[in-house]
Amino acid sequence: MMYSIWEELSFRNAPDLVVVGAGITGLFTALHAKLKDPHRRVLVLEKGPYPSGASVKNAGFACFGSPSQLLFDLDHEGEEVMLGRVVERWEGLQELRATLGDQAIGFEPVGGYEVFRGGDPLHGKVSERLCDLNRRLKPIFNQDIFRWTDERIRFLGLDAGHLVWNALEGALDSGRLMHTLLQKAQGAGVEVCFGRAVERWEELLDGVELKLAGGDVLKASRTVIATNGYTRTLVPDTDIVPGRGQVVLTSVIPGLQLEGTFHMDEGFYYFRHFQGRVLLGGGRHLDMAGEATMEEGSTPLIQQTLETLLRETILPGREFRIERRWSGIMGFRSQGGPPVVKRLSPHVVLAAGLGGIGVAVGIRVARKAMELVV
Repeated sequence: MMYSIWEELSFRNAPDLVVVGAGITGLFTALHAKLKDPHRRVLVLEKGPYPSGASVKNAGFACFGSPSQLLFDLDHEGEEVMLGRVVERWEGLQELRATLGDQAIGFEPVGGYEVFRGGDPLHGKVSERLCDLNRRLKPIFNQDIFRWTDERIRFLGLDAGHLVWNALEGALDSGRLMHTLLQKAQGAGVEVCFGRAVERWEELLDGVELKLAGGDVLKASRTVIATNGYTRTLVPDTDIVPGRGQVVLTSVIPGLQLEGTFHMDEGFYYFRHFQGRVLLGGGRHLDMAGEATMEEGSTPLIQQTLETLLRETILPGREFRIERRWSGIMGFRSQGGPPVVKRLSPHVVLAAGLGGIGVAVGIRVARKAMELVV
């Protein structure tokens, strides 16, 4: 194909920065880089027809961790790691809200609960250590975060034994968030190309060569790989493994009073109210090996477990049907630890492995990636 001089100068000249992946991390990386240097040409390549990764397939939680989840982190990774993770999530959520605006992202300050079913052994473990956990977290929040609120179980319509509440978490609309972020990035001059999958890359002396699906080749001065759960397609030797999260959405439940965001079983189950329906996800721990996949889809084991949880704990005695099922691919460190933000080569940076709360930390991971780029 022959290209005009206008195409060559305005569209085909080598970008200063190419970001692979138009999720939260990718778009914020591009936005940070463009705002730091408006004259820099920044291009985002996304394989989907829109930002279609886990950033728009999650459950829309603005959370920093339930008590059992934080205690697990404390026991397995130590206090410094656990507290550092909470700080990153909390400050990331504040930065996200300040940057995009609560109304634009549909933020609802409805608080967060952890639900313990009757006879749940986790309840005893958390009960013994909740005061100590509050003490460790107090320097971050300047208040006791978690408190028991069993009196609200009946009002919420749950069949549960115990309930822990914190007032600082909330819900948001992931679609509106990503739409707002995309508009903000494009408004700053970031170019975003959808339907452009990067199949491999090669380090050059003066930049990076990207091989695209369909045979096109693109050269860039710098590249950030922000593909999170799909990272192994471009970085096979990484310790970031995919983790599929399956989600269901019920029909409208008349009189539903399930206000808030809810977690169970160390965060492996999560549910919330959404437009008169119940949005429920999780169950990955039932088949960790099988859910370590980059293939979207659902499995009978997890779907049946989610429906049982709806019938027995969340909506006991209520009629409902499942209106929609979907899944999203998250990225986890195989041995735990914070997200990966590092150089793979002189001109390539990796920013991925955000775990299950990428909404909270994506903006901060992006800032660290941008700092490595410049």
